[in-house]
Amino acid sequence: MKNTALTHIHEALGAKLVPFAGYNMPVQYEGINVEHETVRNGVGVFDVSHMGEFLITGPNALELIQKVCSNDASKLVDGQAQYSCLPNEDGGIVDDLIIYRLNSEKYLLVVNASNIDKDWDWIGKHNSMKAEMKNLSEDFSLLAIQGPKAAKAMQSLTSIDLENMKYYTFEVADFAGMEHVIISATGYTGSGGFEIYCKNSEVEQVWNKVMEAGKAEGIKPIGLAARDTLRLEMGFCLYGNDIDDSTSPLEAGLGWITKFTKDFTNSQNLKKQKEDGVTKKLVGFELTEKGIPRHDYDIVDADDKKIGVVTSGTMSPSLKKGIGLGYVPTEYSKVGTTIYIAIRKKSIPATVVKLPFYKG
Repeated sequence: MKNTALTHIHEALGAKLVPFAGYNMPVQYEGINVEHETVRNGVGVFDVSHMGEFLITGPNALELIQKVCSNDASKLVDGQAQYSCLPNEDGGIVDDLIIYRLNSEKYLLVVNASNIDKDWDWIGKHNSMKAEMKNLSEDFSLLAIQGPKAAKAMQSLTSIDLENMKYYTFEVADFAGMEHVIISATGYTGSGGFEIYCKNSEVEQVWNKVMEAGKAEGIKPIGLAARDTLRLEMGFCLYGNDIDDSTSPLEAGLGWITKFTKDFTNSQNLKKQKEDGVTKKLVGFELTEKGIPRHDYDIVDADDKKIGVVTSGTMSPSLKKGIGLGYVPTEYSKVGTTIYIAIRKKSIPATVVKLPFYKG
């Protein structure tokens, strides 16, 4: 099991650590609900240093990114980030990722921890144009400082104006006494905030200063369990649950990051799928009776016939009801449709709803 540069701090804080993507990661400190509410209403900080970072550089960097990614990275300007995915050749997804444009010949790709090796090999396999690739995953740490009070809490640590940073933009700037830190107005919680990329050797100082600066706003460390409930309330996909090697971006509701204005891996087949229409769709649903839907529970129709499967599910801390995502045949995907979740031999009714679940 690998540790992040902050594992000893999580242990000292009494975090419950669990193995995740080959790392010892803090799953919770005080408890999921408390941590969830902290991020929704105040500010919390996650250590997500297990994530992967690839630097793609040189005159052919953009050409490689355009070839392997579904979104159109040519639209990016310096200081902009973009959500995208790596389609495979069979209609599925290798991974989802964020692309950061540092300049016209320098891009940072941030990928899921469990897919670092797979993604590296996949991108490398398509690098016929010989763009320069560097895997920085082992050298960099990532903190997600999330919540509506994040900008106010962190402003004293940097000379840039956090309050007015636009969503999905970033700056390389000073932060917590360190130079050349990436401060990114991104995150996977739906409550605003920033992600901070720095070297492993810098992250302990950054963490300590973040905790100190955020004290007045009630900052708390947050574990991966609350990260999961926060992203699920927003209807954000989690790789390995809601999207994987067998789910198409169009089925997963990721048509908005699948741009047919260029050629990319498997783009012809995906374009045809778009024209023909998908046969199944990822939907959000809310239980109308008591119960908690969980990953891999069956979705059934009124006659108890299996029609799909729950990919993510939880008791929503914000809405106080069972919510989930799952794939169903297209005819069951319309908002307002009643479906049923098989929970302990009972079929609990649920309604297909428009995402996100949490409206803020």
